[in-house]
Amino acid sequence: MRKFLLVTLVSLVSFNLSAQRVEPDELKLTGNLQYDAKLLHDAYQNDELNKVDFNLQDKKSVLLSTVLSAAVPGAGQIYNGDFWKAAIFLGLEAGLITAAVLYSKKGDDKNAEFEAYADQNWSVVKYAQWLITNRTALGLPEGDVTIDPNTNLKPWERVNWSELNHVESRFSHKLPKYGDQQYYELIGKYPQYNHGWADQLNDNTPEYNANLTPMFLGYAQMRGEANDFYNASTRFVVFVVINHILSAGEAAWSSAVFNKNLAINVRVSPEIINTAMEVELIPRLNLSLRF
Repeated sequence: MRKFLLVTLVSLVSFNLSAQRVEPDELKLTGNLQYDAKLLHDAYQNDELNKVDFNLQDKKSVLLSTVLSAAVPGAGQIYNGDFWKAAIFLGLEAGLITAAVLYSKKGDDKNAEFEAYADQNWSVVKYAQWLITNRTALGLPEGDVTIDPNTNLKPWERVNWSELNHVESRFSHKLPKYGDQQYYELIGKYPQYNHGWADQLNDNTPEYNANLTPMFLGYAQMRGEANDFYNASTRFVVFVVINHILSAGEAAWSSAVFNKNLAINVRVSPEIINTAMEVELIPRLNLSLRF
């Protein structure tokens, strides 16, 4: 009977049951077959088998692990005890956010650079004068564009914008007010605004889509570089969102798999049966399945 009891208990330990202490004086198994066999043998000798308790860890909350990782990638993995996975998701999060911020900063710097370049080298006064000079050839509507003769003012302060937009109504685009994002975009995108650049010397030609100047082309390139930086930043932001989704999905999957493992609560309690010939110790196994 003693050998049967030891073999039964050691076999249960070999199926990866973790022993946890529920009461202060309970025996705690380690999972080491040789050590636990000796521990159980000594417990039997000392009549302490009723103090051995086997339990799996508590179930994980799938919802909690999912929410944690959705908020902070890796947090749900820490909750599940998967620390190396947590390190991967946290590292990706830090790297992606850093890259997104850096490329956004590069876009801002390039944006400030080309706006300053435009303020210095593109003149709405020059553009308005080209419109007035070639109004008939361009088929523009009647009307004049008032230009303040005070050259101490900035070019965008000297032109009547409503009159300017009226005259250029034949074109597909009208120049937005100075400072608008579209203002800086259009002057380096559409050929008609080529005539406002300082290096455009052909002011008497109605061919608004000919003779694109180096300033016009260089400015367009600067704008393209700024957009490339912003696009790269946006892609990294998308990767950040994907990292949140992947981390949340992995945390939910891991916690669900953990909870599907068989939970067996085995409590061994001796029953002493008195017979006419001997006192016999009978083990009682209490099994509970948790999913």
